[in-house]
Amino acid sequence: QVQLVESGGGLVQPGGSLRLSCAASGFTFSGYAINWYRQAPGKERELVAAITSAGGRINYADSVKGRFTASRDAAKNTVYLQMNSLRPDDTAVYYCNARHVLFKNYDYWGQGTQVTVSS
Repeated sequence: QVQLVESGGGLVQPGGSLRLSCAASGFTFSGYAINWYRQAPGKERELVAAITSAGGRINYADSVKGRFTASRDAAKNTVYLQMNSLRPDDTAVYYCNARHVLFKNYDYWGQGTQVTVSS
């Protein structure tokens, strides 16, 4: 069964850090671009970070550049989103997404994990 399972969300104070994980089962990340999205209440889903299929390039939204770091561990079939210097406007549900670069029907989403930044 193809599945993406996220973990690591929670409540953190402003300025704090969290690391999100996204573990894949039923497929490997080879040939897939991996994306992290977030959606805050009442707002559209926003692309936060995008890892190319070869893992050689990672692009970030301007709102998180310099604070968030995405990475991929092929051996563990897991991707991560390290989030530092968190701000209240980072509060959202975070989703990982795996999209095959050739076969667009192969497009998988995790269930989402809540990140709340509040004092």
